[in-house]
Amino acid sequence: METAKGLQTSERFRIGALLAVAGGLLDTYTYLMRGGVFANAQTGNIVLLGVRAVEGDWSGVLHYLLPILAFAAGVIAAECIKERLKEARVVHWRQVTVCLEIILLALVAFLPQQLNALANIMVSFVCAIQVESFRKVRGNAFATTMCTGNLRSGTERLYQFIRTGEKDQLLRAAQYGGIILFFIGGAALGAWCSSFLSLCTVAVACVPLLIAFLLMRH
Repeated sequence: METAKGLQTSERFRIGALLAVAGGLLDTYTYLMRGGVFANAQTGNIVLLGVRAVEGDWSGVLHYLLPILAFAAGVIAAECIKERLKEARVVHWRQVTVCLEIILLALVAFLPQQLNALANIMVSFVCAIQVESFRKVRGNAFATTMCTGNLRSGTERLYQFIRTGEKDQLLRAAQYGGIILFFIGGAALGAWCSSFLSLCTVAVACVPLLIAFLLMRH
């Protein structure tokens, strides 16, 4: 799938923005509603795992280890889907990954609080599929499920603009900033929806994902 300018459809800014909204919402959801776990940023889970290990809290270690392993499994799943469907003409492999995300997140909405561990596993798996499948926006390396790399790259581009005056560097810095803002918006939306949708808040993430899926058909 390529645009008239040769750009992959999946790399368009609007697709990245929609995915960032979903990414921000999912991180807020698992943190607020599913026991303080980060679905996207596994660094936080790894740090907390280490803390629990020092405390001798082995159930706590497992609490954070499972989403970490699920994230790794999601990366492998995305690569397998890409390998099997990269030559398919009827549907693009990235559309398949987005469809899988929507299905799994819809299922998470029906999981009770007693199954928080399973919910966190599934959401972490989904986030890994997304971050592995969508790695560029307008030809630049981006992440739609975490912000540290985007913040670093955007700041670097801004510095290059200040140093050289190249407008292209400013445009790229703005694109990174835009993705971060959409991520923040998704996080805020997740927090707001949690107040009245509770565990079903995760289903809201299916909306931007569905729009992204439909946009990739054109």
